[in-house]
Amino acid sequence: MLLFGHIGVTLGVFFGLGILIPRLRTTIDPKYLAIGALFPDLIDKPLGRVIFASTFKNGRIIGHTLFFSLILFLIGLYLYKKKGDIKIISLTTGSFFHLMEDQMWASPKTLFWPFLGLNFPKDHVDSTGMEYLLRMFENSFTLNFSLSSIPEVLGIGIIVILTLHWLIKRYGQNKF
Repeated sequence: MLLFGHIGVTLGVFFGLGILIPRLRTTIDPKYLAIGALFPDLIDKPLGRVIFASTFKNGRIIGHTLFFSLILFLIGLYLYKKKGDIKIISLTTGSFFHLMEDQMWASPKTLFWPFLGLNFPKDHVDSTGMEYLLRMFENSFTLNFSLSSIPEVLGIGIIVILTLHWLIKRYGQNKF
């Protein structure tokens, strides 16, 4: 799970598009967009790697499917038409960005579930359940640079830039 990569890159793309399409900034809720950027992992990692680890052995299951994004979008559309509430559509947008950032097109059996079969591919992982949680905890304190570090560093940079922009806008240049 690339916490800063998913949040930072998603918000960066959103605010970049907001420059080109100003109405987007008042339509999408950035808080729910950020939560949506993590939503597939918040669902799938606990289910597929911990709770039902012996069944799935995969951290990319239901939340990483287009079907899930479509159902979430339809719920959001219903709530928007009924109450004018954009939160679920914002959540769906972040969730869809997550699928793109995870390059889910490289796993079509998961991306197009259930249309290509009801089973999810199994990962070849060393640990599941409690072992997985302990390994993830240990890795969070280990400095290790790899290709997956690039989106994390990019995401942190975007979050810092957006935070500085927000602080300057809120408190003014003289007080910051």
